[in-house]
Amino acid sequence: MGNTNFLMLQHGQMESERILLRPVLLDDAEDMYEYTSDEETTRFIYDQHTDVNQTKNLIANYYMEEPIGKYAILLKESNKMIGTIEFRVHEYNKSGELGYTLNRHFWGKGYMTEAGKLILDLAFHTLGLERVFAEHDVRNSASGKVLERLGMTYEGTRRRNHMVKGFLADSAHYSILKEEYAK
Repeated sequence: MGNTNFLMLQHGQMESERILLRPVLLDDAEDMYEYTSDEETTRFIYDQHTDVNQTKNLIANYYMEEPIGKYAILLKESNKMIGTIEFRVHEYNKSGELGYTLNRHFWGKGYMTEAGKLILDLAFHTLGLERVFAEHDVRNSASGKVLERLGMTYEGTRRRNHMVKGFLADSAHYSILKEEYAK
């Protein structure tokens, strides 16, 4: 497992039928600001941005500072950046954690499921992980539907375990095991 970062860098760009995953760039600031400034998109995640410079700082200090496992989601037909998907590997127990944000104007079109499948393929076929897990704010049921479409199993709800905009929220936890994915 020691070569995980090398393998992740080798797969810094992945594509499927409609989307491309690649590292987040400063050039993505306008597209990203379109959803980081949108109350509906950010409701269960973080305070919405009120200035594009906040988004540029997020890109520079978060996405570009440690880019491994952090992907911009682009529509291949228009090259528009519509969201991000992140994958953190925990080598000690051969697992990986999935997280994502999608511009609400692109919700309900299957893009996040498509992106998630690329990550699951990377996790199980390339990295040899045993388990991939994710969580979502229980108030955001659409996020749970994405995880179910990825074949994940609901494991339970952790009560008041994450802070969102000064509010302690419950989160629903999901996972998929290597043998379940293989089916």
